[in-house]
Order: sequence, then structure tokens, then C-alpha cells
Amino acid sequence: MVFVYFILAAAVTVFAAIKLSSYADVISEKSALGGMMVGTLLLAGATSLPEVTTSISAGIIGNADIAVGNVFGSNLFNLFILAVFDIAYRRRKLLEQASYAHTYTALLGLFLTVLALTALYLEIDASIFGVGIDTIIILLFYAIGMAVISRLPSPPLEPAEPASAPDSPVRAQSMLSIRQAGIRFALAALLIMAAGTALSVLGDRIAVVTGLGSSFVGSFLIAATTSLPEAVSVFIALRLNNANLAVGSILGSNIFNMVILAVADLSYRDGAVLSAASGAHVIIASGVIAMALLVLYMLRRGKTGSLATYTAPAILILLVYFTASYLNFIY
Repeated sequence: MVFVYFILAAAVTVFAAIKLSSYADVISEKSALGGMMVGTLLLAGATSLPEVTTSISAGIIGNADIAVGNVFGSNLFNLFILAVFDIAYRRRKLLEQASYAHTYTALLGLFLTVLALTALYLEIDASIFGVGIDTIIILLFYAIGMAVISRLPSPPLEPAEPASAPDSPVRAQSMLSIRQAGIRFALAALLIMAAGTALSVLGDRIAVVTGLGSSFVGSFLIAATTSLPEAVSVFIALRLNNANLAVGSILGSNIFNMVILAVADLSYRDGAVLSAASGAHVIIASGVIAMALLVLYMLRRGKTGSLATYTAPAILILLVYFTASYLNFIY
């Protein structure tokens, strides 16, 4: 029965994510923020709410592996999502449409993951007010990085041709005002938070019932499920031909997820959460770094000639994902 409840919670998460993406697109269109900022900040933060509630709940019940594995596994899966959609929409060359400014968020996410990987290696069990020093450092560099990014210039974007007809179902929310979209966005976010809490508790039960272990369940089963909002958000953003919203939601979510480590650390009462986590998370964190480097290359390279040349890095990302998954499973 636990699997049935888990699937129902996942379905609620997907439904809420569809609504979030639609309302975020309205806010992007009718405000001065634009697709990149709405994707990187608003939509990325909202679609990361399942990770927030899942990791906090896991910390409260004392399961460090689910709390940490959910974060690293979600980031791994998010980059996998980006690569899959980049291949699926290869003729549109998604990452060539995206703003150069996304390299800033990609670099920040890469740097924060390196810090977390270092903390996993060192296993520093020192904390301040119940929060590990390592996660405090990650939180501090997140704040500095976001402050710097907000002040960096963003190159002008080339206009893209609309991909959806005006009467498309995806544009059904376009008649809403910013205020109406904001209220509905907040309600959908609350629904996602509730579903994320359920996923954490049910995932802990699945780890016990199946014997797979909290590390694997947290890094893959729960991480993939809590990343469903990002997958849905990217799909809808691409249907809306909003490449910056799609890329920004993934890269922004990966940055925001690193902050969750500090929040989970606060709820985990048996020491620093990173030092209590399994060494298997080193594999996943290393995979995230390798995939992030490939995404960064894809954002920085110039125009590509053939589709084969364009899709090669995305295919490598898929290979890294499956390799990391296998190594974590046999760890």
C-alpha cells in the first residue's frame, strides 16, 4: 500500500507543478522580471519545495541519507532532465537560445557542489547552533553568489518565434492578472510542499520494506520524484518557447537545492548532516559536478554546425547519469 500512496503523492506533485509553470509564465510575461529571473528565482524556488519538505522531514525523523541524497540526487536528475529535453528539441538548439547569463548560475551551482563534495570527504562533525559549519559555508557562498549574479549585466536576448498558438491550452492562464497568478502560484506551491512531506515519510518506509537502503532510495527514487516539478516546468516552458524559463528553472533549482542542505541540517539533531551521510553520496556529487561542467560548456560554446555536434555533450550527460546510478546501486 505504501507504493500506492507514494504514486498518489507523486501525481499531486506533477499536477501542482503544471499549475506552477503556467502561473510563472504569466508572471514572466506581465512583469519586468523576464523569463530568466522568473525561472532562476521564482519558479526554481517553487519547484524545489518538494526537496525542501522532503529533506526537512527526513532530518526530523533522523534519516540523514534521505535528507542529503534527495538534494544531490535531485540535482543529478535535474541535469539529466535538461539533457533529455535538449536532445528531444535538438532542432531548436535550446541552450543556444538561452541567455549567456545562465553561465553565472551554472558556475555558482558548480562551486556550491564542489564545496559540498569536499565536506563529504572531510566529514567535519562541527556545528553552530545545531547547523554544521560546512552547510553554513555553503549557505554563505550561496548568498554571496546570488548577490553578485543579481548585479551582473545580462546580454540582450534574440527574439524567438512563438511555438504555441494564441489559443493553445498552455496559454489558457494568460488572461490572469499578475495578482491572480501570484495567488494561484502560492496555492500550488503549498500543495507541492504537502506532497513533498508525504514523499519523504513514504520513501523512508519504502527503504525499510524493500531493503534497498536510504542512500539509494533518497538519491534516486525520492530525488527523481521530487524533481518531477522541474521536468514538467521545462516541458511547459519549451511548449511556450521560453528557453530562458526552462534553463533557468533547472539551474536555479540546483542552486536553491544546495541551500536545502543547511535547512535539513537544522532539522537533523544528531550532528552535522553531511558528516552523518553515507559515502555513496560522493559518487552522486561527483556525477553532478561532471554533468554541470558539460552544461557549462554547452552554454559557453558558440553556434554549432551539425546536430550531431550540438547533441554530443547532452549524450555524455546521459552516460554520466547512468554510470553514477549504477555505481551508487552497487556501492
